[in-house]
Amino acid sequence: MPIIIVKKLPAAGMAIFPFILLKSKSFKKDPEIINHEKIHLRQQLELLVFPFYFLYFFNYLINLFKYKNHDRAYRNIIFEREAYDHETDLNYLKNGHWYGWIGKI
Repeated sequence: MPIIIVKKLPAAGMAIFPFILLKSKSFKKDPEIINHEKIHLRQQLELLVFPFYFLYFFNYLINLFKYKNHDRAYRNIIFEREAYDHETDLNYLKNGHWYGWIGKI
């Protein structure tokens, strides 16, 4: 997965298939950020890329209506919940946990 540094990125990292975008070159050495974004890349593959973005945004809008708070809405997106729950498990993707976000619905 190619990594691109985007200094004006609004977050530490972002996955836009097939790339990982990072705000700083130093984040390349952060295994948790890289793993978090790799989980998102796998989610995008699971949904054949485009449907991922649609479901991600749709889930965010539902959460925003529900929580009326950007941070809570973002953190409760099903894809983010899977990525945050497993970003410290550097073997998560190797162990074949496909469609793990379904359990977060």
